[in-house]
Amino acid sequence: MDVTVLQTRLGHTFLDAALLQQALTHRSHSSLHNERLEFLGDSILNCVVASLLFDRYAKIDEGDLSRLRANLVKQQSLYEIAQRLELSQFLRLGEGELKSGGFRRPSILADTLEALFGAIFLDAGFNAARDVIRSLYIPILDTVDPKTLGKDAKTLLQEYLQGKKIALPQYNVVATHGAAHNQEFEIECLVPKLGIQVFGTGGSRRAGEQVAAKLALEAVQLALVKSPGAPRRAKPRTAQLKLAGIATIQPDTPGDAVTPRTVRSGTKNEAKPDIPATLPEAPVSPESTAGESKPAIPTTESSADTLAAESSKPAAPQSKTA
Repeated sequence: MDVTVLQTRLGHTFLDAALLQQALTHRSHSSLHNERLEFLGDSILNCVVASLLFDRYAKIDEGDLSRLRANLVKQQSLYEIAQRLELSQFLRLGEGELKSGGFRRPSILADTLEALFGAIFLDAGFNAARDVIRSLYIPILDTVDPKTLGKDAKTLLQEYLQGKKIALPQYNVVATHGAAHNQEFEIECLVPKLGIQVFGTGGSRRAGEQVAAKLALEAVQLALVKSPGAPRRAKPRTAQLKLAGIATIQPDTPGDAVTPRTVRSGTKNEAKPDIPATLPEAPVSPESTAGESKPAIPTTESSADTLAAESSKPAAPQSKTA
């Protein structure tokens, strides 16, 4: 076990190597264990994290600051930091604890990390411990949302739906499994407006509701957020409508309805009946209209034929005058 690697990861080299050894020793190993150092380190950790949050989030009130701190110093958060440091390979455990996999247990790893903070404080003072803690926590704070950190899934789902003006979800127990002393609850979560129905299971009704709420929140967000790759259809402009032969009439007052009217290009604001594409055929000769009261209007071609026929007739003789 080369503790030099651990000291490099922490960013602190111990002047008193015995303090480091004690901080890494579990009570199952020997009587000189790390529980007192853990007590000291826990207090230092809370102080440093509180100061870090106070400086970083100037507009967050006391209640939210307390929620953030509680989430950052809880066992799971410490366990994740210990995993990043690969702290398990440096633990000093008793034989029984080793066989039972104590080096993987979250509680042991979290307690050991707090003991290290206490040992650094005793070895080099508060500022040294503060610098180590800040270096471990600032990367975490850079990636979290202070508005949601520490809130459970039911609270997040409720706040999200309220922000979208959607009715709150409904939770129902649909089944229970297992013996009475070890039951598992299956919970249904409904968001009727969006047609969402999901199920979650847990060792208690509350745990099952949390699992179902988390799944429901993911489904709601997926339903409400449009796909970024979806094509968007642009609205035609007025100029484009005019080119297409469609006039847009603006209302005289805000209450008037706007009704698009189809018109022919070149007309002014009035709709005219459609003109047929072909004209009716005119009679070929005047004889065909002899019986009619009104002569048919000849077309351009028939008029030309009539003029040609009349010009070919001989002129009438003129009478001579004495």
